[in-house]
Amino acid sequence: MAAVTLGMPSTRPSTGAPSLDGRPDTDALVDRFGRVARDLRVSVTEKCSLRCTYCMPAEGLPSIPRDDLLTPGEIARLVGIAARRFGVTDVRFTGGEPLVRREIVEIVRLAREAAPEASLSMTTNGLGLDKVAPALVAAGLDRVNVSLDSVDRAHFAELTRRDRLPDVLAGIRGALAAGLAPIKLNAVLMPETLRGARDLLAWAVEHGCHLRFIEQMPLDADKRWAREHMVTAERLLDELGERFALRAVGRDDPSAPAEEWLVDDGPATVGIIASVTRSFCGACDRTRLTAEGTVRSCLFGDAETDLRALLRTGADDDALATAWQAAMWAKPWAHGFDDGAPDPESFAPTGRSMGAIGG
Repeated sequence: MAAVTLGMPSTRPSTGAPSLDGRPDTDALVDRFGRVARDLRVSVTEKCSLRCTYCMPAEGLPSIPRDDLLTPGEIARLVGIAARRFGVTDVRFTGGEPLVRREIVEIVRLAREAAPEASLSMTTNGLGLDKVAPALVAAGLDRVNVSLDSVDRAHFAELTRRDRLPDVLAGIRGALAAGLAPIKLNAVLMPETLRGARDLLAWAVEHGCHLRFIEQMPLDADKRWAREHMVTAERLLDELGERFALRAVGRDDPSAPAEEWLVDDGPATVGIIASVTRSFCGACDRTRLTAEGTVRSCLFGDAETDLRALLRTGADDDALATAWQAAMWAKPWAHGFDDGAPDPESFAPTGRSMGAIGG
């Protein structure tokens, strides 16, 4: 596997020297290490139509009262601040499952109006996507990432606790028909995923989808993750190599999390996001909004800043921007570590599961 070199970006020109009150003196979302956030993840709900073992407990997550969710207008306002003031170029809607939010088309439409130049995408499990894809495209959605861990029906049901593979595949076909191509497929590396990894890659190549495997992080609601049991990127490469010729092509964008491999001399590629064994925190360019309207500067940093309260007490855009910048300025270097690269054998779990944070 091609190596990922991490280092503090000390040679980058300073865009965020701290002001006298400790906040960055800049219009960007910059942290203490010079990283600038250009990628915004917006969770719109904690609810989901599946119960994936790496994300949610069998009974689902505790329900968020509807009044505690950001409204479509509030989401659009924050997206607009991110794009116009901070220069955010990529906005992705997540959950839970964003398609279970009944206002999802309105959310996309209002976000498109607020950020006409930004790329708008969505991470979804694909259930019902065939029915709503045309409306999402008309509202301004550019692309989708579909979570698909297996094309084996039994393995899929085992991982998701739901026998819904045919519906997910129908959703992918509907998205392709609506023009949401190319589609990225995300597969979390689990033992069940590894058993069908070769077939999943073959299916993705056949249907013109770009598959990315992701090392499982300690974000499961059941808190069963253990490093010694995880399936690593190296193990996956050995498995795929039994059927495909793979050639590493690296990353075009240093902030992109996936390393790429050419499959059987191309043009298809497969990506691997080695979130645990090859951390890419040094190039992180993300900022996150939870469904309740809190800023989360790091996926594994449990500190959150409440923007919803500011929105609902009449704060202007300047006040919202200042609070958001302060949250990002406090971003840790990596996975709960405030300075320097973390111990490669350490990987601090987070208080919230992926379904509660937003992917």
